[in-house]
Amino acid sequence: MQDVLREAINEALTELGLPEIDFTIEHPSDLTHGDYASNVAMVVAKEAGKAPREIAEQVRAALVDQIEYIEKIEVAGPGFLNFYLARDFFVKETVRALQEQDKWGRHDTWKGEKVVVEYTDPNPFKEFHIGHVFTNTVGESIARLFMMAGAEVKRVNYQGDVGLHVACALYGLQQMGITADAELDAKLLGMAYARGATANKEDETAQQRIREINKAVYERSDTDINALYDRGRAVSLEYFEDIYKLLGTQFDDYFFESEAGPRGKEIVLSHPNIFPESEGAHVFKGEEYGLHTRVFLNKEGLPTYEAKELALAKLKEERLGEYDHSVVSTSNEITEYFKVLLRAISLVYPELAAKTEHIGHGTVRLSTGKMSSRTGQVIVGLDFISEIADAAMQKMQASQPDFQPDSILAQKIAIAAIKYATLKGNILQDAVFDKEQALSFEGNSGPYLQYTYARIQSVKEKAAKEGVSPQFAQVPTAPYEIERIIYRFTSVVASALADREPHQLVTYLTTLASGFNTFYANEKIADAGDEYAPYKLALAEAVAQTLKNGMWALGIEAPERM
Repeated sequence: MQDVLREAINEALTELGLPEIDFTIEHPSDLTHGDYASNVAMVVAKEAGKAPREIAEQVRAALVDQIEYIEKIEVAGPGFLNFYLARDFFVKETVRALQEQDKWGRHDTWKGEKVVVEYTDPNPFKEFHIGHVFTNTVGESIARLFMMAGAEVKRVNYQGDVGLHVACALYGLQQMGITADAELDAKLLGMAYARGATANKEDETAQQRIREINKAVYERSDTDINALYDRGRAVSLEYFEDIYKLLGTQFDDYFFESEAGPRGKEIVLSHPNIFPESEGAHVFKGEEYGLHTRVFLNKEGLPTYEAKELALAKLKEERLGEYDHSVVSTSNEITEYFKVLLRAISLVYPELAAKTEHIGHGTVRLSTGKMSSRTGQVIVGLDFISEIADAAMQKMQASQPDFQPDSILAQKIAIAAIKYATLKGNILQDAVFDKEQALSFEGNSGPYLQYTYARIQSVKEKAAKEGVSPQFAQVPTAPYEIERIIYRFTSVVASALADREPHQLVTYLTTLASGFNTFYANEKIADAGDEYAPYKLALAEAVAQTLKNGMWALGIEAPERM
């Protein structure tokens, strides 16, 4: 409808001899101001040298009865054009929501395009902390929004299975007397890493030994280190898989620094004009491009993170085939570094750099400051999820004395609480998790969306017992307010992707849930004696379908009962 309105307005401007110019068409925040509003008259007035309201009246007159499904056009304020949709339009969209079911809200902006989305990227030999949960949540939502746009999406995960952090963990394990055949779990690996990282910073002898271990890992030159490394890597990867399953993520492929490292070194050495030698290392002189210099091969000839990333871009194409767009979602702490990397890639693989996009996001912070896996001051992801699930269980038991403990449901609610809290604000901003707010069943939370969906399932059951089924034969003359929210779903999904702002969808779903609960409080839906009950039930089902599809795009499950 926005496209239809834009085309009609442009035709009216041409007909009136007024200049065509960029203008906005958006949904007013206040439903009494119409379903769409445009600032076209105020923008054109500056070019035409006329009063905005005069222009608005001229455009309005030219548009009257010219646009299907537009019932009324009004001039408001200094010259806004407010468009009111016809009754039939809302009925049509409600029917469409029920007919399309799981496809409702999808669009074809990226239809036929292959998109690779890389995210989460935890490092083996470290524990998966809430920062990784945040990163996974953002990346998963971006991947699903691309899927909603018709793209063929490949989810990939790039994991640092070699590097200084691995050497620190192996050093820590050795200091703790841990061998390859000992009992080993992720928590023990995290403790070993913290011990090794601290020693690397404070003890020169330990620092030298860690450098030796690091080189041995790369070269596979030490039998004992190889065995301990292989065991620790396997334990880490298995642990990560349990978390991905819990979070609802299924990756299509995995890439590792151990495979990217040798390839990165080869690329750097084969392009000496791009990566010249400097004091024994090979660097990319970013200053020549208004950026900063980064080391790609260190003095010991080992590839740095930068060289590995350079190789990763090519490895993705080789393994996944040619793609149309590549997204890398990481903490915005490396945004400036990524600018340097993309510039370097553009000189080696210009066609890959041109279709690579970095989406940075904020981080989760403790009240005492930033988390640090080096010091062990982290909130472990699984512990965090378990804590929220326990709190959800207690909350349900407190509100429903006859509630039967359901750990799976509590876990789904916990994940919803975490993901909603992560995505409700601009992803560029840092987030602080508030447990009480995140678990609220009264609004602005993931559980609130789930509860509203479950409530509608209960309403449907009650209506069926009363003999009420969704129908469109009898429709009230004026649309309910909830109808004026439902139809916006597809445009919100499209906008959330275009702007890379999942919070737009979060805000919309919260408004929709709130609107339905107001509707539910004021209307009888399961009342066989109400001639409009079948249509009200159809609306309720359309809201449920919209909530379900919208939550799916955010990576949140919609439980049938709560």
